Amino acid sequence: MKTEIIERLGQTDLLLPSLVAEGLAANDRVKARLSVLQAAGGRARDPTGVRFDLTDECRVAGIDPVPLETVVNRASLSAGERITAPGLASLGAAIWDDVAAMIRAVKAGDAALGDSALERLSAIKGATSLGSSDDIELAQIARLTGLAADRDGDSLHRLIMDLHKDLNSLAAAHAGEVLAGAHVYALLLEDRPAIEAFMRGVEATRKLKFSHPGLATTATRAGARLTIQNDLGETDAHVVVIVVEPDAVTVIHTDVHLARARFFTGLLRDFPVQWSGLERKSATGLGDDGVFYLVTGRLPTVRGEDRDAFLEALGASLVFLIDWNKARKVLREWVSNADAIRILDWAARHRVGHRGFLELGGTELVASAVHHAAPSRIGFGERLDDTLGREAAVDFLKTVLRISAEALLQGSSVRLARDRIEAVLVAHLQRVDTRLLAVVIRQAGLAREIAAGIQQFVAERRAHRPFDCADLANRAQRIEEKADRIVIEARSEIARFGVDKGIERLVNQIEDAIDDLEQAAFAASLVPTQIAPELLDLLVELCTATVSGAEAAATGAAAAAEIPEGHRIDSEDALAAVGRLTEAEHRGDAAERARQARAVEFGHRGVLCSSISSLASNHEQEMQIRPEIEFQGMVRKSKMPSRSRCRSSSSSWGPA
Repeated sequence: MKTEIIERLGQTDLLLPSLVAEGLAANDRVKARLSVLQAAGGRARDPTGVRFDLTDECRVAGIDPVPLETVVNRASLSAGERITAPGLASLGAAIWDDVAAMIRAVKAGDAALGDSALERLSAIKGATSLGSSDDIELAQIARLTGLAADRDGDSLHRLIMDLHKDLNSLAAAHAGEVLAGAHVYALLLEDRPAIEAFMRGVEATRKLKFSHPGLATTATRAGARLTIQNDLGETDAHVVVIVVEPDAVTVIHTDVHLARARFFTGLLRDFPVQWSGLERKSATGLGDDGVFYLVTGRLPTVRGEDRDAFLEALGASLVFLIDWNKARKVLREWVSNADAIRILDWAARHRVGHRGFLELGGTELVASAVHHAAPSRIGFGERLDDTLGREAAVDFLKTVLRISAEALLQGSSVRLARDRIEAVLVAHLQRVDTRLLAVVIRQAGLAREIAAGIQQFVAERRAHRPFDCADLANRAQRIEEKADRIVIEARSEIARFGVDKGIERLVNQIEDAIDDLEQAAFAASLVPTQIAPELLDLLVELCTATVSGAEAAATGAAAAAEIPEGHRIDSEDALAAVGRLTEAEHRGDAAERARQARAVEFGHRGVLCSSISSLASNHEQEMQIRPEIEFQGMVRKSKMPSRSRCRSSSSSWGPA
């Protein structure tokens, strides 16, 4: 079928060497089959004779001997000197196909000889029933397999002999050589640099096909044109033909996959190639619906170095077309189709490829990493971009392709490659956690802003200076509304990514603390100008503890966010923040007890006293005690390695 496609592209001169080889192989096959036909006739006449055994001859010719033995050993004589044998019709059809292959090769080298052979074949087929049924006259077998009594007569055997002679002449006339790995024929001296440039590209990336067949190159000179063909693989209609002329290089690419044809043109986007529109062609037996696509690109060339640079890039790009559609389908299980193509384009541009990824398991490779690294975060059938986010998922899959290729090229173990991939997935999940810890940091900063405003209010009242209490309440309300918007976005990501529950609790707890602080700021705006200085003195320590607690929460969240990156100093900072939170809690407890005792002594509990009490008790609970527990949990989960291990490995890190 590949031959048919190239013939339809008008490049039959390129096919001659391979057609001659096919014709010679067909000659070996048809001679073995004619021997089987003769043996079947002999067996039918003498059933008690020696059983048929042509095993060695059939195997040399590349034919399965078993069905042929059945034809011979079960042949029987029927009325009218006819023989009947199961499989005789198939044997006859194969004989005609072999002869047709020989004629096709002869015609590619000499059209007149080929046409003459076709006429002879048509006459011979018209005089026999071979191939139409499982029976045939014994006389027909004799005429087909024998030689005519005189040269004017004809027979199938004589036609085969003449074709064999013609094929040998063609093979001698077109003897070629191997140039830079390409099989070349009838070249001119000036053709060699172009072929060498193309083969430099092919050889530069050939290793990325790994065990897959393909990339064999043939080239021939025909008149003013040098024609190069590369065998991309085993797909019938997947053909690339390059025609090099003095003023241009033309690329003709056929493909059963429209998306891959477009992808191919994109690989050469750095060159000013003039691409044709993709043309829909039809051919029986090609693709799922008998359709293939034709794209033609023309690069006008002036200087030889420009031409050679293009040919080298073209040769290097071909390996990335092998199994391209298979890789796209695998990646499409984890990201969108557009992103799957984007990943494959990146892999080609960076000479990573996708064949290594497929050889290590493809879908199973990614699924295994998900199962071991994040079974509770990524559900069965769930796409990675739904869990990691679009860009993070694309980045992860790029890394998977790169690690797969490196593992095979370097000969490292598959287990090590899988461990590296799992570590990368864990790191991406940790980055999601880090983004949400950034929300905690922002929340803590907003809480501190309100607490600092209340602290300033107390300081100004103690100094008997004027203070705009209404502005304090309004600013606190705006901050609280901003914090609510942040939390809504955070909860959306929490629901989407299934993050660590400790982070979710931190987000909720600090939100509650901000609500309490906003209520305290509102209560402070209602306090009368005159209030006992002794009571204000006690509130100073409460405000200081609240501000300190907010700062410790922000510092601890920032340090926890950096722990997955492997810096021991960050784990130490997180633990230090836990200590400051504990200290702020104790200071708040002591100040609150002193305030309550003094309030009883004064015999009243003013509005400000009540609001600051609420601020102290609620904020102390939400921002000191619980964050302390969460940060301790994060540090324990981080399983911080030693400083030297941080530099060399990330696979031992647990989730942050």
